[in-house]
Amino acid sequence: MKNLIRFDWAVKRLLRNKANFGILEGFLSELTGDDIKIESILEGESNKEDKYQKFNRVDVLVQNSKGELIIIEIQNNQEHDYLLRILFGTSILLVNNIDEGMDYAQIKKIISVNIVYFDLGQGEDYVYHGTTEFKGIHHHDILKLSGDQESLYHTGNISKIYPEYYVIKVNQFNDIARDTLDEWIYFLKKDEIKDEFKAKGLKEAKKQLDIMKLSEEERKEYGKYIEQQRYERNLIVSNYKVGEIKGKAEGIEDERKRQEEKRRIDKMEIAKKCLQKGMTIDEIVDLTGLSREEIEGLE
Repeated sequence: MKNLIRFDWAVKRLLRNKANFGILEGFLSELTGDDIKIESILEGESNKEDKYQKFNRVDVLVQNSKGELIIIEIQNNQEHDYLLRILFGTSILLVNNIDEGMDYAQIKKIISVNIVYFDLGQGEDYVYHGTTEFKGIHHHDILKLSGDQESLYHTGNISKIYPEYYVIKVNQFNDIARDTLDEWIYFLKKDEIKDEFKAKGLKEAKKQLDIMKLSEEERKEYGKYIEQQRYERNLIVSNYKVGEIKGKAEGIEDERKRQEEKRRIDKMEIAKKCLQKGMTIDEIVDLTGLSREEIEGLE
């Protein structure tokens, strides 16, 4: 077992404590390029009741000092419709934070941060940022806010009004930390923090997320969590291998059937030519191995 607690388990148990907000603030600041200050954790996990999802997914909802809502979700195992679930998560959060009679200008900005440990989509990068913008169909210009709208929304960029999305594909990171964000991703992947790392929040994380600081009961629970993760990964790999073997076997059988059908068609063509040359059915049966019925059907 490594010396540092996994980030997903820390989010579940330790980082919701106000005394440890600095760790999450550091991570979010490095990711967004903004100086994030957390005002409060608004809710716990939304999926505690599901035994599988309890280990498979971790989420936390944060409100920062600007009143923005930040969803941090960690997904450990493959989920094919995950991109749509990201959309659903921001949509339901948006709806749940609109009170009757509220002006649209009061709608809170939402930032969705998704840390995934599986191959989500196709792309060479390991960190993706998604925003909304409006592009002209004819002149290809980007729609901008008017002066009054800038005053109303406190921004000059339309994309800052709409939800923003971050996707970190942890397993695609090549373990080489070129900047402070990479240092955080290194920790997310390796559960290790090098002495030379300078990213915001990592120094505090190295101190606070030491496994030895856990109580005996917490260490047992953490050990069970790690074992469950290992079991789920092995289960996925095993199912994949079984499917691969089954697929190969089915492919071999399909190819055998195709070759068999091809040989039968070739024999039928030979039988047709033999009939045209006046050979008897018995002679053609001996020559091709076809049945009398098959040959008689060609007449």
